[in-house]
Amino acid sequence: MQVPVQIHFHGVDPSPALEQRIREQVAKLEQFYDRITRCEVSVELPHQHQRHGKTWHIRIDVSVPGQEIVVSRDPGRAEDHEDPYIAVRDAFLAARRQLEDYVHKMRDQRPAEAKA
Repeated sequence: MQVPVQIHFHGVDPSPALEQRIREQVAKLEQFYDRITRCEVSVELPHQHQRHGKTWHIRIDVSVPGQEIVVSRDPGRAEDHEDPYIAVRDAFLAARRQLEDYVHKMRDQRPAEAKA
């Protein structure tokens, strides 16, 4: 990656353990596609009503040549996302799927002689 991963925490104190998990997930994306130029991750725990659990919101911005991939996991009332590690996992799974779609699209656009 050309720019080191940037991780931002909003509405919650930074967590070294969660930050480490995010860095591991970013490394997995880089193993899949080594042309990622930038990755920025925002972790947010917004204020919610006391009757409902607190759900984590994760946003991932990944820059690749010619495109920006954005994943915003705003689960609403998904109880699974009361655990920040599950919210991060789900967001990175979505990012991986979008990155896979991008790679397939790029392969399909190459000239025939370059595919062989």
